[in-house]
Amino acid sequence: MLFDQRTRELLRDAGLSQDDIQRVERDASEQARETADRVESFFDGLDTVYSDMDQTHSAADYPEHDLDYVDLFTHSEDIRGFVRFDSWGAYVEDARVLSEDAVELTLGPTIHGRVRFAAEREHLE
Repeated sequence: MLFDQRTRELLRDAGLSQDDIQRVERDASEQARETADRVESFFDGLDTVYSDMDQTHSAADYPEHDLDYVDLFTHSEDIRGFVRFDSWGAYVEDARVLSEDAVELTLGPTIHGRVRFAAEREHLE
């Protein structure tokens, strides 16, 4: 359920039917699943990715990461999951496709921020 009861009541008061509200919720869920699939497909087959992540142990503007996997799932309109690199990983709290050459993941602890990823450094410049 995308909308809480208060929001649902306001939407009904604004003229949306229960079917309209359910259709919006279903569409939002489907769009989230499609986005998650596109982001996972972006990473498929890549062993190395580059990011704009600030790392204390790297002087590179766009550090290189040995990628192990990206595993995403959806709940309603939310995209969640985990990204695993060679020696560390992070929770994914959101994801979006920026272009066919770059995606953005919102990473949880210990990163707490949005990070762009690309297969080539020049796609981040």
